[in-house]
Amino acid sequence: MLHALPPLLRGIIASLILALNTLFWCWPLFALALLKLILPFPPVQRSLRFAMHWIAEAWIAINSFWMRLVQPIDWDVEGLEQLDLRHSWLVTSNHQSWVDILALQYQFNRRLPLLKFFLKQELIWVPVIGLCWWALEFPFMKRYSKAYLEKHPEKQGQDLATTRKACERYKTNPVSVFNFLEGTRFTPEKHEQQNSPFKHLLKPKAGGIAFVLDAMGEQLQGLVNVTLYYPAGRPKLWDLLSGQIKRIVMRIEVLPIPEHFIGQSYDQNTEYRAEFQYWVNQLWHEKDQQLAQLIDAQQAKKSP
Repeated sequence: MLHALPPLLRGIIASLILALNTLFWCWPLFALALLKLILPFPPVQRSLRFAMHWIAEAWIAINSFWMRLVQPIDWDVEGLEQLDLRHSWLVTSNHQSWVDILALQYQFNRRLPLLKFFLKQELIWVPVIGLCWWALEFPFMKRYSKAYLEKHPEKQGQDLATTRKACERYKTNPVSVFNFLEGTRFTPEKHEQQNSPFKHLLKPKAGGIAFVLDAMGEQLQGLVNVTLYYPAGRPKLWDLLSGQIKRIVMRIEVLPIPEHFIGQSYDQNTEYRAEFQYWVNQLWHEKDQQLAQLIDAQQAKKSP
């Protein structure tokens, strides 16, 4: 255990393990991705995807090791018993920090199929890891503003096409399609700028998961709805690397996906779009209330 060392030294050691872990596993991953490109036979590609997912899970397992090494985190988690590896899932969570991704991977690794995150197009250029995300078939999304779409109407529906293309590949292996509905990390500045109706959350963007339901809703077992809370405040990635996060709270709820939402056209059916947005907003209202309860409980512990 390294928790007795100074935070700076812990952070350096954890950063080195993370870098070496990534560099070690990226080469077999790239080799399998190349094989998948030149051998376009469904049984072969299915087997290669299983192998590539195993590599990703091994990478996550080693990350979990250094997380335990630098600081044993007090995990307050409820709802893991509802999960399984046999089915495909739609997964979402509130988004507070880069730590969210590693925390979710820590708890869900080998309890759910590999999480496939919706990523911004620019992230494909992140050295090494961007290519790893590409090899693992993470969907890269390019967002367009309303003003841009008015000038370039041919780009309308590009996100839907990208989502459908990604989800088509997911039909051969169980997968967990993950989307941060807020689209970005929570900050007080963003919260104020949005004039968000939620106290502890940004406004959710329903389009991403609606497109997933349109593309592959019939094969999804349900919605895994995660609420993340850091009692000491929103951490930075360095806080995790240097072992300065003592406690993480995670609440997991598995919800059925309404059958009449599956196979609908979010971008063309205005009535469905309004109903779907209402459903997502209700999920977010409940999540906001849950976060308020967790914060109140934490403050009660601090009171004399």
